[in-house]
Amino acid sequence: MIKKESRNSMRQSRHERVRKTLVGTSATPRLCVFRSNTEIYAQIIDDETRTTLVSASSLDKSLKIKNGSNVEAAKVVGKSVAEKAKKAKITKVVFDRGGYLYHGRVKALAEAARENGLEF
Repeated sequence: MIKKESRNSMRQSRHERVRKTLVGTSATPRLCVFRSNTEIYAQIIDDETRTTLVSASSLDKSLKIKNGSNVEAAKVVGKSVAEKAKKAKITKVVFDRGGYLYHGRVKALAEAARENGLEF
C-alpha cells in the first residue's frame, strides 16, 4: 500500500527549507503567515532577538471578522498588520509565506499589507 505524506508535513518541510535562507533582522524583520482551516494569522518577527514585534489575526475582536477562512478576512488581517507595523515604525519586511503557495488567502494578505505601506 502506498503511504502518502500529509499536506501539512510537506508544507512544514518546505517551510524549513525556505527558512534556511530567509532571516528577519532588526532592520528588516520577517512577516510570517500561518493559515489554518478556520483562521489566518500574521506576525512580524525579529529573528535576531527572537521576538514578535507586531501580530494580527482573524481572531482579533477589533477587526470584527465573522468568517476567518476567506480572502476578505485575509485582506483585513493584512491591512491590520501593516497599520500596526507603521505604528511600530517598521516599513520594510521580508515575506515568509510559511510553505504555502502564494495564492488565495496568502496572496490577499500580502497585497493588502503592501497597499497599506509595508515594503517587501
